[in-house]
Amino acid sequence: MLELFVSEYCPYCKKVMSFFDENNVIYEKKDVSISENFEKLVNLGGHDQVPFLNDTDNQISMYESADIIDYVKNLKEQDE
Repeated sequence: MLELFVSEYCPYCKKVMSFFDENNVIYEKKDVSISENFEKLVNLGGHDQVPFLNDTDNQISMYESADIIDYVKNLKEQDE
């Protein structure tokens, strides 16, 4: 499962969410304005930076919108 930690006001988060939506990527959006999601973000990644992707299937976590998009593109290519 792909968990994407975001802030609705973050342009980099919007970039990743747009890519996911345009490419029919199934993910769980975690809005960090909800304290439970914010705490999980910091526990997983160590920083309060968004966007943050947590791939629970592959135990991969990462920041940076371009890295997240590249990672998911590679996942999609492997599935084809």
